Amino acid sequence: MPKRVGGRDRQPTPGRLSGRRARIVLLAVIAALVVVVLAVLVAALWPNDPAEPRAREYRDVTVCLLTGAAGVTDPAAAPVWTAMQESSLQTRARVQFLEVDGPQTADNAASYLASLAGSGCELILAVGEGPVAATVRDAARHPQASFVLVDDGSAAVDAGNVTVVTETDDAALQQRVRELVDAAVGAPADD
Repeated sequence: MPKRVGGRDRQPTPGRLSGRRARIVLLAVIAALVVVVLAVLVAALWPNDPAEPRAREYRDVTVCLLTGAAGVTDPAAAPVWTAMQESSLQTRARVQFLEVDGPQTADNAASYLASLAGSGCELILAVGEGPVAATVRDAARHPQASFVLVDDGSAAVDAGNVTVVTETDDAALQQRVRELVDAAVGAPADD
């Protein structure tokens, strides 16, 4: 007589059922262990988040540039702006520029100059015909600010708060502007 595999309705016998259950349980435990091990490995090997980038902390000092209509792209203003930005990296002073739109006259540039002086610019650099003319004429009206004129030396200034820079070589001009900005702003306190 052949051996019976199952019961009357060909269902597995109780001993056979527990073997299948044991395999299923064993596979489920192994799968759970694999998931746990993978999760631990991912957590351990995941790259640490780099320190969040910090925004540059500027000091409460602003240095401004007043330019002609071409702004900082003007060949006369570009080296001055570059020097101001380089100085800002060292001193952490804020730098900004404002271009004079419209006619490049002292009368038109005067309102732009007054805007910079009134907004708290401690040092204002002027480059270009209109900005220089307005500064020569109106610097004494803004004693709270210091001024730097980038000019060929033809500007005659009576105000004690104005320095004239006459360097024509870009490298020498940048060096002189950095020196003036650094002197006006001072070194930042150590953090």
